Amino acid sequence: MSNQINRRNFVKSSSALLAGLSLGQTKMTSPEADIDKMQGVQLAIATICLDGFGDENFETAFEIIPQTDIKNVEFNVWYPRNITPSGLASIQERCYENGLKPISLQGTSFGDNVLKDVTHKLWLMEKAKELGCRRVKFTGSGRGKAGGLENVIQVLKHLAPAAEEMDVLIGVENHANNNIENMEDYDRIFAAVDSSHVGMCLDMGHFDGANVDNFEVIERFHDKVVHIDLKDTRERGIHKVVPYGQGITKGEEIVRAMIDKGYSGYIVIEQAPPIEGTDLRQEIIRIKNVFDKFVS
Repeated sequence: MSNQINRRNFVKSSSALLAGLSLGQTKMTSPEADIDKMQGVQLAIATICLDGFGDENFETAFEIIPQTDIKNVEFNVWYPRNITPSGLASIQERCYENGLKPISLQGTSFGDNVLKDVTHKLWLMEKAKELGCRRVKFTGSGRGKAGGLENVIQVLKHLAPAAEEMDVLIGVENHANNNIENMEDYDRIFAAVDSSHVGMCLDMGHFDGANVDNFEVIERFHDKVVHIDLKDTRERGIHKVVPYGQGITKGEEIVRAMIDKGYSGYIVIEQAPPIEGTDLRQEIIRIKNVFDKFVS
């Protein structure tokens, strides 16, 4: 399957969106053939690598990513304008113009209001498919905050049947000092929500930062991993992002171990925030060159 959005499908979906907007509707359309049901491993990049945590409307991402020869992009849609119909249409149009492919939407974290969480995440699930991808990603709030892991589980219980019906994969991402942090947290999640469409986004840097052994995670949960984030942290037990290769995270070994367990999906460069004084284009190309050997 081509990594680029097909021009005919792009025009069709964009026209439908504009028509919907003129009628006060919000629905985009994207043919089922665009939905990536991939086999093997592909490399992707998250916009956070280039835009950081600010509301930059992906300007830096769209400037630099096309210069790196990476086509697959995960969009960190954390601000209201990112998820409006016009914001999503802008993502779609700029992807087409730059030969890029949206592969995932990362929304804001699970919070303390279950109803609002379910509504927000259902919207992103629908819009991900209409952009031509079938992956969404969410992490938790600070440890013990926003209803704790219990609220995460309640939201996932409501989302799982919809994810199965829509054929969207929900990646539940670990973070250090977070409600979703260690293997016990995932044991509780998967015991309560047994769905083929709810799985783990394995953030290797955050597991090291939380002093959790990535290889023990792989042994226990490899069949639940639906997404992998590439990140390096300074030392075990202290999460501090450093340029890949300057920390203690064994990214290449972790990816190899997952592939040996049969992993099929994306490995996503998620080195963030951008490190001051770094040539971002060269840095992304450097990391890409490290992991290109795993692409199949």
